Formats: sequence, structure tokens, C-alpha cells
Amino acid sequence: MDTIGGLLGSPRARGAFLLKSVFNPPWGLRVEDRAPLSLVTVLHGSAWVLREGGEPARLAAGDVAVLRGPEPYTLADDPATVPGITVGPGQRCGTTAGEDLTEAMSLGVRTWGQPHRAGSTVMLSGTYQAPGEVGRRLLDGLPALLLRPASAVRTPLIGMLAAEVDKEEIGQEVVLDRLLDLLLIDVLRSWLAEPGTGAPPWFRAQGDPVVGQALRLLHERPGQPWTVASLASAAGVSRAVLARRFTELVGEPPMSYLTGWRLTLAAELLRDPELSVAGVARRVGYSGPFALSTAFKRERGVSPREFRRGERSGEAAGTGSDERTVVLGGRSRA
Repeated sequence: MDTIGGLLGSPRARGAFLLKSVFNPPWGLRVEDRAPLSLVTVLHGSAWVLREGGEPARLAAGDVAVLRGPEPYTLADDPATVPGITVGPGQRCGTTAGEDLTEAMSLGVRTWGQPHRAGSTVMLSGTYQAPGEVGRRLLDGLPALLLRPASAVRTPLIGMLAAEVDKEEIGQEVVLDRLLDLLLIDVLRSWLAEPGTGAPPWFRAQGDPVVGQALRLLHERPGQPWTVASLASAAGVSRAVLARRFTELVGEPPMSYLTGWRLTLAAELLRDPELSVAGVARRVGYSGPFALSTAFKRERGVSPREFRRGERSGEAAGTGSDERTVVLGGRSRA
């Protein structure tokens, strides 16, 4: 697995919140759901995205906005429009005065808002509900708002997602999750490849003959007992040269980067109930479960077992009435 493949392979939506929204001007929506990552695209009309401390950004039809949480943001027909609707944690929706809008604005399967008429804005949004669904290193490398114009997002995935979101068929949730993942990856890949977009240091370092080789080795063989000396030897340079160039280009020392990558992989592997914590530790380069637990807890604040229990609790929560979708999507699996 190469460096970019490893990082872009981390989005794993599971029961993601998918919604088509229809609004007639004037309209404003304040989103305070604290989700780690959301993706919004306009199917018809236009919208403005506003983040605290940032300039308003206009979304035209076909444009895609990737919003990194947990900070709130506003979607509106005009930057001057005062939001009248608030979306809170769990995708609970109501007026700013506290009135519940769950049923009043339901328009059918995963569709919500106001009846469509001339001048309406139609948006499609997808929300990753839990931080574990998107790799921390990838999240940390993203700006608070990443806006990609329609000209840079030449993919059939938006149309496919728009067509699937209205359906209610066997396995529909899995189809939507995977389409959301693919669209996000496609958007991020085009952004990373475009010069001057402010891509994170780990991406720019790919082009360096020394650091790029070291990054590929760390990603392809994370379980190997790497040291700076052994990594430098494999990259064909001295220990001092590798340490200096790696830190300059990536923004952190090689072993620090390796630790972050190993823990990212560990979090992904811990979702597999067939793997023991000891087995995960061996696969990502730790001597045993205690060593992994120490590093994992220092980085994420919970032990691997606590993380695994939290992930399973999240999955269990998604197998019932699916309150997140009932609130805005107008359906229930119960």
C-alpha cells in the first residue's frame, strides 16, 4: 500500500447520514452536529457556506464542499440570511425557537425541506458520524473548508449518489456508504494532485527521492522494527540526512510519523472482531498488547479494548430505528 493509498483508504462510512434537502429562498441552516467530516454538493441552484472566522464561499451546481468538524457551519441562500433552522447532534432538527421540524418538513425517503418550486436549491449531503470513520492523519491534513468547483469534480459519482439516495432497497445503506466514500476519495485525490492548493506536507514529500522512498517503506511494512538508521539505510542515505529531510518535509520525525501510522492501522484493524488485540499489535509492529495499549491510549485517550467497545456500541446503535435518519430523512427501518 502506498502512502496516499493508505491515507485515502481510511474513509469507512458505516450507516452514514445521507440526505437530499430542498429549500426555497430565503433559507438558512445552522449545522451544529459536531460530526468529524461532512460533504455537501449542490444538485440544483446555489448555496453559501459560512464558517466562523472565514469568508463566505458560494456553492454552484456541481460544486462540492468538504467540511471538517466539529466546529459548526451555516448553509444559506445568501450570506446575509439569518438561519432559521438548527441541526444538532444526532441530526436532530428544529427551529431556532425550539420547534421540532422532524415530520413537518419530511418529503419522503431521505429527502427533507420544502416542496420544490422554481428557484429552489437542491443539495445532497453526506456526514461521517464518528471520528473513527476517517483517519485522524487525513482529517488533520484537511482545511476547515475544502471547496472544489464542478470543473474539478468530473465524476459520475454525484449523479449515482443522487439517484441512489431516493431508493429503499435491500443493502441500500451499504451502497450509499460506499458511494460516499468513493466521492470523498475522488474529491480529495483531485485536490491533492492540483498544484498550489495547500496540500499537507506528507503529500508534498512524496516527490522527494529520499523522503518519498522512506514514506513508502513505512506504509508498506509498518510491522517491521524500523529505526531511523535502518530506514535511512533502506532509503540509501545517512541517518542524519534522513532525519533532517524527513522532519523538514513531513513536519515530524520519521519515528513519530511511523507511530501515528501504526495507530491509524491499529484503529482500523480493531474493528475486525476476529482479530485479538495481541494479533493487531503484532501486525502493526508492537511487541504485544500492553505496548500497543500504552501507545494507543496516549494518542487516543482510550485503550484498544475501550476503542473496540465504543465502535461496537456505535454499530449496535445503528441497527435499530435509525433515529438519525428518521429525524431528517423521513423513514425508519424499524
